[in-house]
Amino acid sequence: MTNRLYYTDPYCREFDAAVESIEPRGAQAVVILDRTGFYPTSGGQPFDTGTLGGLAVVDVTDQDDGNIAHLVELGPDGSSRSESRGLAAGATIHGVIAWPRRFDHMQQHTGQHVLSAAFDHLSHIRTISFHLGAVASTIDLARDVSAREILEAENEANRIVWEDRPVTIKFADAEEAATLPLRKESKRGGTLRLIDIDGFDLSACGGTHVARTGAIGIIAVVSWERFKGGQRLEFLCGGRALDRFRSLRDAAAEGTRLLSVAPEEVPAAIERMQADAKDQKRAMNALVTELARYRAEELAGSAETTDRGRLVMRVLDEDANGLKSLAMAIAARPGYATVLLSTSTPTLVVVARAADLAVQANTVLAALTARFGGRGGGKPEIAQGGGLEAPTAAILDAARAAILGY
Repeated sequence: MTNRLYYTDPYCREFDAAVESIEPRGAQAVVILDRTGFYPTSGGQPFDTGTLGGLAVVDVTDQDDGNIAHLVELGPDGSSRSESRGLAAGATIHGVIAWPRRFDHMQQHTGQHVLSAAFDHLSHIRTISFHLGAVASTIDLARDVSAREILEAENEANRIVWEDRPVTIKFADAEEAATLPLRKESKRGGTLRLIDIDGFDLSACGGTHVARTGAIGIIAVVSWERFKGGQRLEFLCGGRALDRFRSLRDAAAEGTRLLSVAPEEVPAAIERMQADAKDQKRAMNALVTELARYRAEELAGSAETTDRGRLVMRVLDEDANGLKSLAMAIAARPGYATVLLSTSTPTLVVVARAADLAVQANTVLAALTARFGGRGGGKPEIAQGGGLEAPTAAILDAARAAILGY
């Protein structure tokens, strides 16, 4: 069973260990050591990275037999490279933890303990699960929480951070643990590892944590949403919170420069721009409708007279909205039906007819898509589709046949 150095010394950055076994896997190998400072993926916290004998550690996993497996990159020369680095059974090898990643995980994980305890103390809300992601971390709470409850818990959590309380590691057997005020009952038997945040939280946990709460830096809740009957909160601690602040600061600075307003005036400026954009869109839509009416008159003038009504069939350089606007304007005339295609491929198609005609636009469209592919739908008065793969002349001929077949 691998001796876990991080259990008692999470600040361990380098260590020496004996190689108990090595299992080559092509350009990689699985290495078991007699002891390790590498944390394996567990309890919502990702694994550590670093090096063993200079070889990159790319994954660390907890095995069923109590050992910790380290997956290392050997390179293309495989076993010969591992032996040159001393990676052989019985050899002593030097391990180095990637400290920035480890310390980041320590900040986030300890911050989670503090934040979860704050919700528990203030609102009696239990944390169901925790996930430490590459960019942000989340906790899932047992019930919905209000914005006020979140603010109060965030304030309480940061009070504990700034008081710089000691965070200690203790061990207790199951019988002793049952007498202690654990925030959450542990389902594990045997000896439990406890993380004690002085006077605030006591939890069974195998993860890595900072030695004092001050090292968390800050705890910031950045978003929340309903999730499985409860609430999922995303939060950032320490360096991650600083990175997010810098990103928001730079975005705010650029926004104020572009809008030529003070930072506190940005929301109002955006609202004004949105209102202006809506007014402009309404005006543009009115102009497009008016233009479609004039173009529809021109197209209607070229209509083919049939025993099914006057038929307008054209290929136009328009998008789907343009085709639809024109088709509706043409079909607003009694006795008119129209089939309009796009010049772009795959072909867009709109079929429309006046209310006094028997032609079913959706039936005509279904006949076209069945023959030429694509998809679409609509109503008897108007239907539209896309993705038709055929020369436009062939599509128009088929549409004419479908309409005249009524």
